[in-house]
Amino acid sequence: MKTFQPLVLRILSVTLLLLVPALLARGEEAIEPFDSGQPFTVNNRIDEILAKKWKSLGIQPAQICSDGVFVRRVYLDVIGTLPTAEEAQRFIDDTSRNKRQRLIEELLDRPEYADYWTMRWGDILRIKAEFPINLWPNAVQAYNRWLWSALATNKPYDQFAMELLTSSGSNFRVGAVNFYRATQDRSPKGIAQAVALTFMGERAEKWPPERLEGMAAFFSQISFKPTLEWKEEIVTWDPFHATESGDPPPQEAVFPDGVKIKLPADRDPRKVFAEWLVSPKNPWFAKNIVNRIWYWLFGRGIIHEPDDIRTDNPPVVPELLSYLESELVQSKWDLKHIYRLILNSNTYQLSCVPRSQHPERDTYFACYPLRRLEAEVLIDAICQITGTSEDYWSMVPEPYTVVPQGERAVRLGDASITSAFLEMFGRPPRDNGLESERNNRITAGQRLHLLNSSHIARKIEDGRGLEWFFASSGNPRAKVTRLYLTVLSRYPTEKELAVIAETAKAQRSLSRQAGVDLVWALINSSEFLYRH
Repeated sequence: MKTFQPLVLRILSVTLLLLVPALLARGEEAIEPFDSGQPFTVNNRIDEILAKKWKSLGIQPAQICSDGVFVRRVYLDVIGTLPTAEEAQRFIDDTSRNKRQRLIEELLDRPEYADYWTMRWGDILRIKAEFPINLWPNAVQAYNRWLWSALATNKPYDQFAMELLTSSGSNFRVGAVNFYRATQDRSPKGIAQAVALTFMGERAEKWPPERLEGMAAFFSQISFKPTLEWKEEIVTWDPFHATESGDPPPQEAVFPDGVKIKLPADRDPRKVFAEWLVSPKNPWFAKNIVNRIWYWLFGRGIIHEPDDIRTDNPPVVPELLSYLESELVQSKWDLKHIYRLILNSNTYQLSCVPRSQHPERDTYFACYPLRRLEAEVLIDAICQITGTSEDYWSMVPEPYTVVPQGERAVRLGDASITSAFLEMFGRPPRDNGLESERNNRITAGQRLHLLNSSHIARKIEDGRGLEWFFASSGNPRAKVTRLYLTVLSRYPTEKELAVIAETAKAQRSLSRQAGVDLVWALINSSEFLYRH
């Protein structure tokens, strides 16, 4: 078991201030290192809408976050990756006024954007080779390639949905057809529930039976035909062979808004439904995705939970949701346009340190919410810092399930491929497509693993990424500064430097053991483990 030196305990007492209630109760001054000292101002329509709401409720918003906090936050939120020490330092030292806007554009154009959001969409689309989804590895690879390409090219969201709902062909070659296979229940009702959850944010299992049956009729003519290739299927529209009983499919269907339609004999009913779904007048389609994006960036939806949209669960700020919906439609379904609006708002750039004790400050987004890093992002960050890699495995290995050495966790693609760390830290199984499958709550077991496990110890002590820090040569202050930029994406405060300098002075140098303890302390700090 790891025994900490006095230095590590003192550093932890400094870095853990992030969650100390006494800190949050302080007055108007900037709280180092999280606040910039700049008060909230309106920067765009999002800010205008929320500022009006805060004023009506008597909520004082937090200050604007510091540059160190922002660069870490936007890297994690947009590409799921920590900035390097050089990237963080370059941004913090940049004195140009538009540097935050410029960084947002750079990150939205980086290939890691598609990597990270393929992972997040993979949760919603249930991309998993093994039980209980059983897509199989070849289909998972095809599905992931399609999804990554769609995100990398910023495919318009209406086209994105149309392809998932109307594609036909081999599940090994036409990735989008796997949407219909990636569900435990491939009956028309089961597919209708998956469609409603994914594209409408509604849990159709709670609907009246007749409403679900009316929507299921649109998916009653889907055929799954096996081929001679191992576990390959052709997914297509086939009104004559879709039902196992041989009974004719339904001739009528009902849209979720209650409008009945006679299904045309010469058209794929999936296309009829998809055209209704992506209509700008549809009350669910745009609302669902902009609410999800808000949830992904804030940890809380304007309608919360984001996949439980219903009449008795209204948005907390209806005007904000309507504005984002209209912007998505006017931008011709450009999802990156919504990201830009949100990321460039001063609401998104608020500090995590609240300035109000109002009980609904979090509900109305008056400060940035604390959320533990996702399992995949956390282990990738630890590996990036230490210069190490992880081994991943599948519980039921299948042919063609190959994970290259050094692959990042956010790029795994298949929920069947995992590790003990990912399982412990709440990676979702992707069994049902609900956001709640992902568990980001910190547990005692997770804390003990980070504090005491040989797994983390070996990464810190033997990883090539920290050799420069443990080397005997070099200016101690400069090395500590670089370490803080590497782990926390900010410069150390004078208080933190004083603690380290005092220990180094007592030891006449910063010993290797003290250096190991310092790295360990920073990795175990709430400032590292949480989005803030």
